[in-house]
Amino acid sequence: MVVRYLMKVEMDNTPSTPGKFKMEKGSYFHRPRWHTSLAKLTFWSFVFLGLMFIFFFRTPSIPSPSSLPTDHSRRSLRTYNNFGAAWEKRVRSSARIRSPNGVSVLVTGAAGFVGTHVSAALKRRGDGVLGLDNFNDYYDPSLKRARQALLERTGVFIVEGDINDVDLLKKLFEIVAFTHVMHLAAQAGVRYAMENPGSYVHSNIAGFVNLLEVCKSMNPQPAIVWASSSSVYGLNTKVPFSERDRTDQPASLYAATKKAGEEIAHTYNHIYGLSLTGLRFFTVYGPWGRPDMAYFFFTRDILKGKSIPIFEAANHGTVARDFTYIDDIVRGCLGALDTAEKSTGSGGKKTGPAQLRVFNLGNTSPVPVSELVSILERLLKVKAERNIMKLPRNGDVQFTHANISYAQSEFGYKPKTDLQNGLKKFVQWYINYYSDGKKADQ
Repeated sequence: MVVRYLMKVEMDNTPSTPGKFKMEKGSYFHRPRWHTSLAKLTFWSFVFLGLMFIFFFRTPSIPSPSSLPTDHSRRSLRTYNNFGAAWEKRVRSSARIRSPNGVSVLVTGAAGFVGTHVSAALKRRGDGVLGLDNFNDYYDPSLKRARQALLERTGVFIVEGDINDVDLLKKLFEIVAFTHVMHLAAQAGVRYAMENPGSYVHSNIAGFVNLLEVCKSMNPQPAIVWASSSSVYGLNTKVPFSERDRTDQPASLYAATKKAGEEIAHTYNHIYGLSLTGLRFFTVYGPWGRPDMAYFFFTRDILKGKSIPIFEAANHGTVARDFTYIDDIVRGCLGALDTAEKSTGSGGKKTGPAQLRVFNLGNTSPVPVSELVSILERLLKVKAERNIMKLPRNGDVQFTHANISYAQSEFGYKPKTDLQNGLKKFVQWYINYYSDGKKADQ
């Protein structure tokens, strides 16, 4: 007890700056002699305090990169234990081209909504397809696993890994000489950026740069088609949105990272000769969709009898979206890929000008969100409990509307599915997928 008391006194009196400790007058050395054993205890107490002082206040050494803690959101070849001959065989088999004019495509974000549909479409027409996905938990991972199982049945193998893992990407390109990359991996969602901004920088900026770094060093370099977003139009008021319009007023961090991606793409095209095509998706919906999208959770909550938020802009302004059905988006993705020219670099060195494009992929028919709810009510045969709310200042914009003339002229892009028929297909899928009751709370 005496030792603890003395330790406490000295700790309370220890200055916060190392190296400036000075014994004050009146310390125990100037007090009358105590019992010898007590003096020894006191002496060793100071020794102990000195060691603690050195331990806690010493200047830390800078760790080497190899000693830094591992980011568990990534997987590396050093820790992933499923690599081997059998794994490489699956990679090669999945990426094997099976049609005379086919291409080999690495699809990132293959277990995502758009990634699943694009991978399946490429495989159906005989292209070699290998998927890559990290199966993060931004939304229910079981839905991603179900999409994975769907693709497995079509012959598409999804490698579980992160686009920030350089060793993994190099290994995949070592096994397969991909002619194209369909880069769909990204941290999606406008509102989530306010909760976890780092995830957007990690995936949408760092991950994209990492992928481009690997692709630029390949010989030959692949052509790259990647997902941008209609969100880059931000606070624009001119409609419909054209690729020539300004995109320097992002309304959310998500939009800012997608805009950054477009500038990064320009840089890698200019310096390294990478062929890059960006696709600005407009509110994609359909079967196997994302649960964080309004049409998806509106359906869930209407069936559960919960109220749903209907946003309106200032002065009761209408909030509308250019809802685009997934099959139309897939046709746009394949059209962009099929018209992508070869990259002109070799081993990281540019040998000539390379193709650089950005396309809008939308439906060209904005629909008020209130009308979306009315369609769902008719399809579900349930009256929705609507909760009218002001549009929050969290990154949402009042409207989106795509001008698709550029995509039409370049590869014949023409959407075929209106919102009524598209939602009908989604509702059929939703009821079938969740009919067993096991996923009803998802």
